[in-house]
Amino acid sequence: MITIINGGTQGLGAAVARRLASTGFTDGLMLVGRSVDRGNELAQELSAAGVETKFTQADVADPAAPAAIVEATIEQFGRVDGLVNVAAATSRATLFEDTPEHVDRQMSVNVKAPYFLIQSAARAMIEQGSPGSIVNVGSTSGHGGQPKLTAYCMSKAALTVMTKNLAYGLMRHGIRVNQVNPGWMETESEHRTQMEQDGAPENWLELAAPLRPLGRLVQPEEVANAIVYCLSPDAGLMTGNCLDIDQSVQGAGDPPLPGVDDTVSP
Repeated sequence: MITIINGGTQGLGAAVARRLASTGFTDGLMLVGRSVDRGNELAQELSAAGVETKFTQADVADPAAPAAIVEATIEQFGRVDGLVNVAAATSRATLFEDTPEHVDRQMSVNVKAPYFLIQSAARAMIEQGSPGSIVNVGSTSGHGGQPKLTAYCMSKAALTVMTKNLAYGLMRHGIRVNQVNPGWMETESEHRTQMEQDGAPENWLELAAPLRPLGRLVQPEEVANAIVYCLSPDAGLMTGNCLDIDQSVQGAGDPPLPGVDDTVSP
């Protein structure tokens, strides 16, 4: 199985790549990201571990990027069988702070890029005459989300509809499409976001973890396990499913009420 990992050079994407490399059904990986140093370093690590891995640099918001990524994969490996869409823009903005440019960036990275990557990858799978598997990474914020993340939440909700729609439309071609929705996850990117965008103290994780129901944030490795399961033959006929990996149960309990800090003002 040859798999493309969009956003595969750090955080959750790197965890997915490592988990895939440890399975017995992966023949090759194409990592996609913007950092040449991180991408090449991880590609070398996984290749040394026994799974041929290549890196291609791309900003997936570029309209030409999706087709070029799939073409590069076919040129390198001869085929494409799997796709994992991890890359996401997560910058903050409430309704009254937002701009058209910010919303466009969120939608380009979080919705349009996965959509057109799936278009190119699915076309290749159909031309190969072989089944395929696609996993999108959404977010529990796509159920409604936080006022400071309105555009991001909108984009992840759109991704959920896309997953279900394409799973139905591609089913007769033997192509499965599923989605995994992480909750609040502990990554290097989240640490930077907390510090740079939310003004959190250096020890924000020590303060936040005890307040979570299970005493910690979601870990990339456990989300990666769910993603790899959905991608793998072990998932069988599973398609069109959206799995929440979080410490909450949607629709259960009293509905949350907005706090003072959650109320947006013009």
